[in-house]
Amino acid sequence: MSKILLLEDDEVLSETLVELLELNGYDVTLAMDGEEALDFTFSNNYDLFLFDVNTPKLNGFDLLKELRGASIKTPAIFITSLNDISSFSKGFEVGADDYVKKPFDFSELLVRIKALILKSFNTLSDQIAYNDFTYDLEKDTLSKDDKKIKLTKSEKIILKIFLKNIDSTIPKEIIFEEFDNLSDGSLRVHLSSLRKIGFKIQSEKNIGYSLVK
Repeated sequence: MSKILLLEDDEVLSETLVELLELNGYDVTLAMDGEEALDFTFSNNYDLFLFDVNTPKLNGFDLLKELRGASIKTPAIFITSLNDISSFSKGFEVGADDYVKKPFDFSELLVRIKALILKSFNTLSDQIAYNDFTYDLEKDTLSKDDKKIKLTKSEKIILKIFLKNIDSTIPKEIIFEEFDNLSDGSLRVHLSSLRKIGFKIQSEKNIGYSLVK
């Protein structure tokens, strides 16, 4: 299940967006002001940011600029009533990937959200192939030869990190950031389970791990 951080201070619109996004299978965290949204990013990792611009305490532009300055590359969409070219331009200058003007069609927003999340996995399909395995992003399931393979929640989180970075070394810190209290021992257990399933995960001494094809 993909995680979205929503920054929207309009109570009616925020409630509507949360309800509709959750109905479409997303895990949504709602922030009513920019500082609250920033706090959420300290303790959670998200698959997508959905930010209004004119928000209390810290506006969406400044929030995303700060996040990009901290090397957080999570795809981001601005949803805003601002429609002048300077605002449009500023949104992309601070690191936005897309820009949706209010009022917007919810179906269109869903298409844009899905496209950006798939792009982060370097795929145009809901299904990511790795050797004989297929991970369905929409259903959040792993299968091999059309047979479902059961994974724990933690194993799914770790596997999706690897699937975003196949053949690249992932520092252990990147994995630990996805959890509140994951120990080295627990991580080794999860990696061992994924290896037994058939994922070729290599250890890079004192650096991290890599999933190779």
